Amino acid sequence: MSAITPNASPLAKLRSATGSRRIFIHTVLIGVAVAMLYPLLWMLSSSLKPDTEIFTHPGLIPNALRPENYSEGWSGSGNSFSLYITNSLIVTIGAVIGNVISCSLAAYAFARFEFRGKKIWFGLMLGTLMLPTQAVLIPQYTIFYNLTWINTFLPLIVPKFLAVDAFFIFLMVQFIRSIPRELDQAAMMDGANPLQIYWKIILPLMKPALITTTIFTFIWTYDDFLHQLVYLQQNDKFTVPLGLTLFLDQTSGSSYGAMFAMSTLALLPTLICFLIFQKRLVEGMATSGMKG
Repeated sequence: MSAITPNASPLAKLRSATGSRRIFIHTVLIGVAVAMLYPLLWMLSSSLKPDTEIFTHPGLIPNALRPENYSEGWSGSGNSFSLYITNSLIVTIGAVIGNVISCSLAAYAFARFEFRGKKIWFGLMLGTLMLPTQAVLIPQYTIFYNLTWINTFLPLIVPKFLAVDAFFIFLMVQFIRSIPRELDQAAMMDGANPLQIYWKIILPLMKPALITTTIFTFIWTYDDFLHQLVYLQQNDKFTVPLGLTLFLDQTSGSSYGAMFAMSTLALLPTLICFLIFQKRLVEGMATSGMKG
């Protein structure tokens, strides 16, 4: 009698297909990760190369190491690069504090209070999301010029205390709407006023949204080039983005190695901020998107 070979079971075929699909997905994800990390690795590699090798040998492994780029970049722009990092942190921390306070208060008002024209004001606020930054840059500059705020950090910090970022207000409104109103009513029965409810109930419960606002404000302000270029004019007021431009000189030559070295160091504050709060960032975006 001839032997009969049984066909593979449907379960085995399903497992094989699932395994192949996982391998394909992982391969694609690894490829995307490499593509996203390559510019970062190239910058790190270029920070250790001589200027003559950066563009002639664009590979990741330097032919000759030049760690002096870091010491030259730290003090080679006329001021210590620590000054630019300090200025950036002053502007960034001020903007973070302003956004967290003002946007949470504005969101609390939109989410919990009824007032005339509420829907209209909320719609106008959302409409500013479609307004390009460049469209209001000249009017803003005129206002700050008349206030004699040019070449100070005030134009970069003070507006953040006036709830000007509609994205974060909308994010917090969605989050506050997911908080039961019964908590507010219970607090009012205990004699709490609206400000106490905001401070003792709403604010602690919306921590994920606050951390999301903190991270995005930190990164966007720290990396902002346009507004800092417009309002800051003297070297001692320069932030990191402006300080990096000092390494590019068309007359006396550009120091690319030092620029890439300082660019690598400039990444550390944003990287540390993201690593510390990344779990809360995902939680804040998820809860704000699914509730309300």
